[in-house]
Amino acid sequence: MKRYLLTLFLAVFVVLLSLPGEAADFDYHLQAQPVADGVYTFIGRSEDFNTVNGGNIVNTAFIVAPQGVIVIDSGPSLRYGQQMRAAIAAISPLPPALVINTHHHPDHFLGNQAYAELPIAALAGTLKGIAADGNAFAENLYRMSGDWMKGTEVIAPTRVLVAGPLDVAGRRLRLISLDGHTGADLAVYDEASGVLFAGDLTFNGRAPTTPHADIGHWLAALDQIEAITREAGFRALVPGHGAVTRDAAPIRRTRAWLTWLQATLREAARAGLEMNEVLARPLPAEFADLPVAASEYRRSVGHLFPAVEAAELGASGSVKQ
Repeated sequence: MKRYLLTLFLAVFVVLLSLPGEAADFDYHLQAQPVADGVYTFIGRSEDFNTVNGGNIVNTAFIVAPQGVIVIDSGPSLRYGQQMRAAIAAISPLPPALVINTHHHPDHFLGNQAYAELPIAALAGTLKGIAADGNAFAENLYRMSGDWMKGTEVIAPTRVLVAGPLDVAGRRLRLISLDGHTGADLAVYDEASGVLFAGDLTFNGRAPTTPHADIGHWLAALDQIEAITREAGFRALVPGHGAVTRDAAPIRRTRAWLTWLQATLREAARAGLEMNEVLARPLPAEFADLPVAASEYRRSVGHLFPAVEAAELGASGSVKQ
């Protein structure tokens, strides 16, 4: 019986190792998807972090410029960054010239280590965010993604970006400095291709994350980047999560979620609901089938409701008993 059980265990173990996407091979299976001439993206899964996806829930991208490659976000781990770099090399023999981090959330910058010899750039607020939270983010991803994170260390950007035009490796970019998803959110518009890289200001087919959100600022930022999609040269939008589109649909979907979330939290605070009562409220039909909507709503209540409640109580001059 013991020999039979051991044989069965080994057989099941071998099958599990062979399953695609399992953590055993630590392969992100990155496939560069063309967006425009010389512009590519890697699309992550619409999931939460786990030990199967290894943190690959994010979109990263690159632009093949005349004198080098511009990398936009580096992914959630050293392994991801290394595999991303190899996938880029399969597309272009040109070396990477610059890495841009759109904001300080870990799935967007923990791959920096694979590009450590290169200039890595971000807004000043992103540098401050990584300095304050980077190590805690990395530790949290180790807990959620396991050995996919092996060897990953925080490498912060060393170059500060500001809003306006930026020439890199023979390519003209327009940098748009915003905030709302975090305290510093960078959108990048590639003038040559008409591709807008919106970072996590936009989510497509996935509920937005809000650990550092200011919804009012975020909604204002969406208005600014939507204006770019109305320009004559605009061709495509690459969101921080979800599929690429040729229109402003992800902006509108993100706005709809944030507007509903803000109204829901305010109404709950005015009604004097406790946090557990807010957590129990059902999602509206338009969001019921949105990937990770239920879990992101719960997290957003935890992130945002105490401040909303305090603001509403302060505005009414009442004290909750």
